[in-house]
Parts: sequence; structure tokens; C-alpha cells
Amino acid sequence: MNYIEQYFKEARDIIDKIDAHQIRKMVDILVSVKASKGRLFILGVGGGAGHASHAVNDFRKICEFEAYTPTDNVSELTARINDDGWDTAYVNWLKGSNLVKDDVILVFSVGGGNLEKGISVNIVNSLQYAKQIGTKICGVVGRDGGYTSKVADACVIIPIINNDTITPHTEGFQAVVWHLLVSHPELQKYEMKWESTK
Repeated sequence: MNYIEQYFKEARDIIDKIDAHQIRKMVDILVSVKASKGRLFILGVGGGAGHASHAVNDFRKICEFEAYTPTDNVSELTARINDDGWDTAYVNWLKGSNLVKDDVILVFSVGGGNLEKGISVNIVNSLQYAKQIGTKICGVVGRDGGYTSKVADACVIIPIINNDTITPHTEGFQAVVWHLLVSHPELQKYEMKWESTK
């Protein structure tokens, strides 16, 4: 029971320390992008890729947001990795998707990307391209936020409570944050199934 109690205590401490102002900024950015008919591109690897796919569904179905992630098309993704390499797979997908200034990128990453250490270089390359175009960037990341936090217009850094549980808490709270976003009254357009069943 000690680990279970400790894990939940850490989660409570994280909730108390999350920067709600950054989430508010994300809401404002998403509302603005949607109003200008922009699109949402969600990038993640590993657990973040799973989150990206789930979040794309929620933003499309609940918020009527045009949203995409490169990991939903395994044929294109693996062809790009095979032909161009992993480091450029996402940025080339964004170029093929005709990323424009009115769009927004949302990153789910534990470290946020680090070019010098060669970690999540595909995300770093994508964000560098987005900055060139002027596309807005949001992120939900852990550790020190990495490259994502340096260039993002809004970035939630999941606070470190315990160095041994950085990844599970970061990935767990990524889901908390995006569910908060899709259920936010300024973004939610359609009632969710269980909420509509009285």
C-alpha cells in the first residue's frame, strides 16, 4: 500500500502545482485557431503518440476541431521513416500537410525534445519548422520542458515531485490536461455520450 499511497499523494501535489495560467493560454490559442479555421496537429512519441491519437478523436468529435497526428497513418509514417529517417519523419509530414500560420501544434512529450542529446529530434525539427512559419505551439511536457518549453506559446510543465515517477506522472497528466481542454466550455461543442445519458 505504501507505493500506492505515495503515488496518489504525488498526483495530488502535482495538481496543486500545475500552472493553470498556461492551460488558460492554451484554451485561448485553440479558440482563436478554430475561429480562423486553423487545424490542430498533435505530435508525440511512445505514450505521447498514443495520447495524440486519442486526443485527435476527442478534439474532432467533441470540439469539432480539424485535428490530425502523423502516427495515425502507419503506412505513411513508416514510409517516411524508411525513406527519409526518423528525425525528419514528422516535419516532412507537416510539410506534406501544408502547415500554415493559422494552424497550431500540440506536443505530448516527457522531455520536450533535446537536439544536443539527440532526444526526440523529430519533435525538435517539427517545432523549428513551425517557428519559421509562425504556427502557434502548445505543449504538455515533463522534466524541464526541453525544447518545447523554450519555443511554445503555451506550455504546461508537469511538476517533478519524485524523480522515480517523472514519466508515469507526465504521461498521466497529459491525458488530464487534454481532457480538460476538450471539455472546456469554450471548446466543447457536442455533449459527450455518458453526460448526455440522463
